[in-house]
Amino acid sequence: MRNLELQPRRSVAEKHGLNALVYDALRREDEEMVIKLCEDFEEQGLHILTVHDDTVLQAATYAKKPSLVLRLLQELPDRHFDKLTRQNLAGNTILHETAISNHSLEVAKRVLEKAPGLLCMRNNLGETALFRTARYGKQDMFDFLTKKISGYDKENQKVFLQRRDKTTILHITILSHHFDLALQIATKFEQLVGERDTDGMTGLQLLSCNPGAFQREDEMSFFKKIVNSDQSKPVLHKYGSSTSIEKKAVEANPVSSLGQEEGTAKTAEGGKKTPLFLATMSGCLEIVEDILKIYPQAVEHIDDKGRNILHIAIKYRQLKIFELVNDMELPMQRLIRKIDEDGNSILHTVGKKNKDYVPEKMQGPALELQDELRWFESVKKLTPYHYIDHRNNQKLTAEGLFNEANKELREKAIEWIKRTAEGCSIVAVLIATVAFAAAYTIPGGSNDKTGVPILLNQPFFVVFTVADVLSISFALTSVVVFLAITTSPFRFADFRYSLPNKLTFGLTLLFLSVSMMMLAFAATVLLMIQNGEGWTKVILYAMSFLPVGLFALSYFPLYLSLSKTYKYLLKKAWQVISLSHCLFRKTKVVSQTSNSPNLKTP
Repeated sequence: MRNLELQPRRSVAEKHGLNALVYDALRREDEEMVIKLCEDFEEQGLHILTVHDDTVLQAATYAKKPSLVLRLLQELPDRHFDKLTRQNLAGNTILHETAISNHSLEVAKRVLEKAPGLLCMRNNLGETALFRTARYGKQDMFDFLTKKISGYDKENQKVFLQRRDKTTILHITILSHHFDLALQIATKFEQLVGERDTDGMTGLQLLSCNPGAFQREDEMSFFKKIVNSDQSKPVLHKYGSSTSIEKKAVEANPVSSLGQEEGTAKTAEGGKKTPLFLATMSGCLEIVEDILKIYPQAVEHIDDKGRNILHIAIKYRQLKIFELVNDMELPMQRLIRKIDEDGNSILHTVGKKNKDYVPEKMQGPALELQDELRWFESVKKLTPYHYIDHRNNQKLTAEGLFNEANKELREKAIEWIKRTAEGCSIVAVLIATVAFAAAYTIPGGSNDKTGVPILLNQPFFVVFTVADVLSISFALTSVVVFLAITTSPFRFADFRYSLPNKLTFGLTLLFLSVSMMMLAFAATVLLMIQNGEGWTKVILYAMSFLPVGLFALSYFPLYLSLSKTYKYLLKKAWQVISLSHCLFRKTKVVSQTSNSPNLKTP
């Protein structure tokens, strides 16, 4: 190894060229070449290599080459150990780079032996190596570094656990979705549970804004459960960890959970929100359940705009939380009567939907408006009668506010449902035309003298005839239904039941018509094969029916989106059948009683 005095002065071009060779050797994972080239640097492994002021050691660490880093450390002269604290342009030391990998534990041990001061050094974001390893969720490295600070008291530990903007390692692990590590932090460093960041958010409040942390296995899609069954374990593990963190935070922060603490978090819409309200806004049902289970009196909390949990649940369309609170009979008597500072009752709130609200499933404007009308009807059932015509500070009733807020949605719904009905009418007419033509070009032809179909006595001919007639009947009936939609007055009330029911009925008839057409086609093919017709004609028939099938497939997603209306119709039909059955049984019992010989008159 050369001494500094013996090393020739290099030009800038030569230095860049040598750096390029080292960088290329790192990229090719040629450790021997890196070691050899570093011998020509006076600072060896601490030589500045990149434009970001990374040393060769830092670059090797970032490239996940712990064996190379250990060899470079071993070759490093003792006089350069004080330079191990060198920082790059981001303020990261070699320990910061080592902290993001569990495979660099030995490197971290060796580096701290040579430069213990690295442990408390911060980068430009104010993060220590411990904070950085928490951000990346590196469990093994986290365990190692926390042992290093175990001898410090709580006040001195703050340097390692919190960066300059007051964000703690508990905040950062929750934000990074490392919930298993966050649970360990909440258990080991309990003082962090109530710590607030610059925005006034605690760990519980951050968790309350993250409904994805509480996805259960039963909420996963069927496809994901079956095809990606191995993914369900991490989901369940994440769910269990986040739930445990939430319970610990709720128990540790009764004042915050009850909404009696000053300095609660501010939201984008303004005002301060407790974890209960944040969880309600985000739809974190588990947090709401646990807060109300441990502190049921928190349900009566009111925010700085005079709104209670029902106002929030309705505004953000959180049905499950709305139903949860609705089951609490005692506080509901008070909650349903609450008027906020703008004079809005809970029924007014239906018309004040959150601007950023996006339906869970993408659907047409008419179906979205139907959902809004269902919300209005559900809340109206709970609203005291004398509050229904109550006017807010804008002199609007709840119905007036709802109509005003959904005026644009109604216009879109009218255009959408008209366009859909017209499109379906065209398809229905096309099917009726094809089915009508098929009735006069019967398979196998007819007798030239009598006009009687040649295949009249074939069983499949009867199938063809019945299916073709039904196809025409269903298609023409659906046209009538779709015409009834286009001539509707399109009032708000029409979008609640009438129009969706008509659209569902029309699409049902349309799909039945397509099904009968396919059945008639299948019967025709079988008749032609039995009659010895060529495959050329069979293929031509098949190609002629292909557009009809494509039309049906294109409208099938719309039919599925109307499944809620379909279920509603079945539910009503079942209620009518059940009621009729009960009345029949009562009538039968009364009849049997009146005809009983043991019946005594008074």
